[in-house]
Amino acid sequence: MNTTAKSEATFATILDAAYAMAAQEGIGKVSLGELSKRTGISKSGVFSRVGSLEALQDAVLDEYDRRFAEEVFTPSLQAPRGLPRLILQVELWLKKIGNETARGGCLYTAGAFEFDDVPGPLRDRIEAGVTRWRASLRKTVLQAMEAGQLRPDTEPEQLVFEVYSLAIGVMHDARFLRTDAVPRRAQRAFNRLISTYKSFNDLE
Repeated sequence: MNTTAKSEATFATILDAAYAMAAQEGIGKVSLGELSKRTGISKSGVFSRVGSLEALQDAVLDEYDRRFAEEVFTPSLQAPRGLPRLILQVELWLKKIGNETARGGCLYTAGAFEFDDVPGPLRDRIEAGVTRWRASLRKTVLQAMEAGQLRPDTEPEQLVFEVYSLAIGVMHDARFLRTDAVPRRAQRAFNRLISTYKSFNDLE
């Protein structure tokens, strides 16, 4: 293995360990010292690969973004615009964050609580990610309204708020209570929620 490939492999090892640590304990708990212990790489070696803790936290969120796009956003684009896409977006998202066995949750949702009153670049990055996803959901809601699939009096911001509130409840029960029934309950709750917004023309 050449030097470049070895360096990339070392960084990948560090990133995987940092991602797992952030998912289990919160991104604010990631530390270069702990990563050194977990990976068997010297602290100076970890530092030389990542540059700084802030850069590593950014890399972890970049990796979360990549996985989120792969597991949630990109597959949802295969569904027709409007309500079918919104339903798939939310179903895939709730499935991802409700998978307690993966101990993954949502780094942005968890980070929003972890850094809600901690000003700084990391809070700004987390807020930007939350805002971006909410804007994507809102856009899909508007498309569903334009297609006549949701009631014309639907308030997009309200619906997005309610979906987000459901997601927070899913994370709570999956990660804190470790309830096995979370995926089923989340699906039932969303089905009930979205049924109140469907237009009469779109009701089955």
